Amino acid sequence: MSLDRFLPETKTLVDGALDRWLPPAGVRLHDAMRYAVFAGGKRLRPAVARAACLAVGGTDEDVLPAACALEMLHTYSLIHDDLPAIDDDDLRRGKPTCHKQFDEATTILAGDALQTHAFLVLAEKTPRRAQVPALVLDLARAAGTDGMVGGEISDIEAERKKPDVKVVESIHARKTGALFRASAVMGGGAGEGRPAQIKALSAYGVALGIAFQIVDDILDETQDATTLGKSPGKDRKAHKMTYPAAAGLEASRRRARQFKDEAVQALKGAVDSPLLVAIAELVVTRST
Repeated sequence: MSLDRFLPETKTLVDGALDRWLPPAGVRLHDAMRYAVFAGGKRLRPAVARAACLAVGGTDEDVLPAACALEMLHTYSLIHDDLPAIDDDDLRRGKPTCHKQFDEATTILAGDALQTHAFLVLAEKTPRRAQVPALVLDLARAAGTDGMVGGEISDIEAERKKPDVKVVESIHARKTGALFRASAVMGGGAGEGRPAQIKALSAYGVALGIAFQIVDDILDETQDATTLGKSPGKDRKAHKMTYPAAAGLEASRRRARQFKDEAVQALKGAVDSPLLVAIAELVVTRST
């Protein structure tokens, strides 16, 4: 299957399941959750999970709860990041951010609810019941102080400090790489992949996530709001420690491709997945 077919198909599958499994509309909190989840997005993390699951012999039914949990957790991180206390952004995916559409209190609680609901769906809907503990553990590790949240606070603490490539890569590995790693590993786990396959998928996910975030840093410097779907130039204005700030744009582009190559190399001999390879290439060639 080509990536041009796979990504829209994944989005349709995941959005349908999210619509079924999210709390029903008509309550302000639920409306805010749904607004944030369905505001757009490529569903790239679910696509990684699905491709990994299929590559090890699993099915869409096996991976769908994990894919939805990953997207809910990712969305929670975005709407909290956009709050005035952190990135103070007015635009996300070309639409008003959740706190602009609703209010800050509702947005904080909607993020809390999405994070919790991710684990509920994962525990309740996963069909291969023996895989539930490992999947929950993978997602919790990716989300917590050693992963996404820890990377976010390090990102905040690094503001206005002298840019350093090693520090930036450490932040990116946790802030973004951890959830991409979880996407690949949870997909492989949902399909009951072999230990060697899970190890390869883990290495793939981390490298892919760092490449993704370096490209995000580049796009923040080079794209406009219409193309990007969010306010550009925010990193520089906030004195963020980004890859371009530490190494320049051209070096950043080269480093992103190096991490992409590392991700692809990690799969060799363990996981045969043209889709995962194509996703890695998409990550470093995207414009949004």
